[in-house]
Amino acid sequence: MLRQKTRLSRSFFTREDVLQVSRELLGKYLVTDFGAGRTAGRIVEVEAYRAPDDKASHAYGNRYTERTKVMYALGGHAYVYLCYGIHHLFNVVTGEQGMAHAVLIRALEPADNTALMLRRRRMNKIEPRLTAGPGVLSQALGISREYTGVDLLAPESPIWIENREEPVAAAEIIASPRIGVGYAEECAAWEWRFHLRGNRWVSKQRVS
Repeated sequence: MLRQKTRLSRSFFTREDVLQVSRELLGKYLVTDFGAGRTAGRIVEVEAYRAPDDKASHAYGNRYTERTKVMYALGGHAYVYLCYGIHHLFNVVTGEQGMAHAVLIRALEPADNTALMLRRRRMNKIEPRLTAGPGVLSQALGISREYTGVDLLAPESPIWIENREEPVAAAEIIASPRIGVGYAEECAAWEWRFHLRGNRWVSKQRVS
């Protein structure tokens, strides 16, 4: 059911339970507007990362570096990092200041201005590889590492997350281990990846 578009509030992101925030981000819309046109996609897959006990988190053991310092900001800030030197991965920081929790947005269902998304991805037709994966969705929406630290709640922010529809039912959410975190020992088995059941835009290594 469609409802009025409303940006998520600060209180949505500052909650302590990053798993709850992750689940509730499903069905919300990630929006960007860098001046060339507004693009948006429905969030269909996420992963939760929790400091300091999560060995898959960049802030494991309260690691504090130039790259991770934004993770300690108040919930609602963007954490964008470069993976393999080519992929810009978009995360939203959650929790109160100093907690260093974050949610990686792994896949989107295209919603607004797919023509611009296609140009950014150098594609000719809409298909899952447009936004089904954390690196490609950032490219499609124009997100790069230069936007790490942006406050998504600031009125002038070019990136934000908004609500457009009724909450996703719990029965529609699948939980499974996170992708690519085999190094994280016992934490690699934690079922902290959440995606929408049967959605074609979920990235390839799906469990359903």
